[in-house]
Amino acid sequence: MKKGISLLIVFLFMYSCTSVPITGRKRINLVSDAQILPASFAQYEGFLKENKLSTNISQTREVQNVGMKISRAVDRFMRANGMVSEANNYRWEFNLIEDKTVNAWCMPGGKVVFYTGIMPICDNTDGVAAVMGHEVAHAFAKHGQERMSQGMLQQAGGLAVALGTSGKSQKQQQIWNTAFGLGSTLGMLAFSRTHETEADKLGMVFMIMAGYQPKEAVNVWIRMSQRAGAQNAPPEFLSTHPSNQSRIKVLNDYIPTAMAYAKKFNEQAALQEKQQQSKQ
Repeated sequence: MKKGISLLIVFLFMYSCTSVPITGRKRINLVSDAQILPASFAQYEGFLKENKLSTNISQTREVQNVGMKISRAVDRFMRANGMVSEANNYRWEFNLIEDKTVNAWCMPGGKVVFYTGIMPICDNTDGVAAVMGHEVAHAFAKHGQERMSQGMLQQAGGLAVALGTSGKSQKQQQIWNTAFGLGSTLGMLAFSRTHETEADKLGMVFMIMAGYQPKEAVNVWIRMSQRAGAQNAPPEFLSTHPSNQSRIKVLNDYIPTAMAYAKKFNEQAALQEKQQQSKQ
């Protein structure tokens, strides 16, 4: 039984291991679009019914326009890289909610929400694009599905530890369970930080592809840092997000890479589209 569970975990790991486009990071995804997207779309619809849309027409239009430009860039990238079926599964939608919370999020399948509280941090259209690119990147990289998969594996690992220590004393079982619980929790936090850093990088590439200035992604986190204050931040290893200073450095260092990647893709995509038009 114990060996069977271990083999099952290894099999699932190997079978479901793929790479995130652009970053190349290996990921585990045990959850298909067919399994998660209907629930995601339903939850988003329910959220909109329970929350007030912003009456600020200018800001709402800005969020929606930026969202459409970045989602079109992502769609263009996916179709150019053989991800047509995935691209067809997205149902992009962008809404601004009347709420002072400094937050934005994107559900699997491309359902995005900005809160009015984050608009001063965005400060300008390029700032909106930086936050939008980050949130869209979460959906593109399937971070929601990956976290669900990690939770499933964590549960399986806990079961394996329980079975593996069933013949030991109660004190030994407690030590093993505590060690597993602490290790898996810190591991999940690290995965969350990995997702956030990856979304920062992917988001920068996408905002450049859509015609926005990447430096503003750095400025967004400078403004976020000035608002929050370093004294309120938990130690990074106990946080689901990288520290503001870490994000500022990573993004600033990544600008040349993101610009080179986006420029190369836009040039190749434009050439392919021109060739296709000439054949018609």
